[in-house]
Amino acid sequence: MNVLFLVQAEQRAILDRLYDGIAEACDSCDIRWLSSDEQANLKRYFREHVDVAKYDRILFFLRFKKEMRQWRFIRTLPNLVILEHDAYQNYIPCKYTGKFSAHYRRMPWVRVISSGAGVSQRLREEGFDACFVPKGYDQTLLTCSDRERDIELAFVGSTKSVAYSGRKALLDELGRHENLLVTKTKSGEEYCETLNRIRFFVSADVGMGEYMIKNFEAMACGCVLLAYDHGEVENSALGFVDMENLVLYRTVAQLREKLAVLRADPERALRIAQAGRRLAEEQYGFDRIGHKIVEAMRPALRVPERRAGWLAWLGL
Repeated sequence: MNVLFLVQAEQRAILDRLYDGIAEACDSCDIRWLSSDEQANLKRYFREHVDVAKYDRILFFLRFKKEMRQWRFIRTLPNLVILEHDAYQNYIPCKYTGKFSAHYRRMPWVRVISSGAGVSQRLREEGFDACFVPKGYDQTLLTCSDRERDIELAFVGSTKSVAYSGRKALLDELGRHENLLVTKTKSGEEYCETLNRIRFFVSADVGMGEYMIKNFEAMACGCVLLAYDHGEVENSALGFVDMENLVLYRTVAQLREKLAVLRADPERALRIAQAGRRLAEEQYGFDRIGHKIVEAMRPALRVPERRAGWLAWLGL
């Protein structure tokens, strides 16, 4: 399968290994890093730089804000697949509520690969060709070093965005009761070193409906993951089992109760951390996630409406 893969040139997360995993699973993968200006005028970019006939699939991993404004052009592209890590915003109160559905409704033959199992299910119920491939982690940057864990309870990451208001509220509440470190680091080595110092990593993806990259990163680095519970659909799809390979909670009180149990039983906490690490290493490295994305692209796509009409008229 020959794939044209369009990605954002400027992205906060380091996703190079994910792109490598996708490229490795293709016969040929032409990766293009599009600037903000190029993403804003895809019609011109394709006219000047792309021969669509060369590719079996065109894979978008672009900024949705720019993508949704260009639906008239995008719906003309053949063999299009959209990889989307933010479609959970379609179903939560925010500026993009319902906008993903509206965008896909204009091109319902396009395959959408979503990082949320529940989101994928809801999109399918709306009639879209949606499938689930989760987020993961960079297996080359983030590993467990088995060093001493001198930070008992921590969160590493941003809390300032409006999208993270639920996360901040939960962490603030927890911090009033527990000695919780909330910090930020540089990506890469410093981030990995910090995760390897943390015994219990608090993941607070409140209101997002799916598990963000940080969950897989913390597990891979050997933390006991304390994760906000997104429900049975998500947990079953990911192999997440409460008190076996992570700790699930819905309230700060519940989190503190389970934390007390594990503080009193360090061996059980260690077993959970080790099981979570094995799960992350076996299933959620970007190399494996990249291959899963390609497998999701491979089945035949739906026929676009105009072509479907012609085929019906011809009796085919």
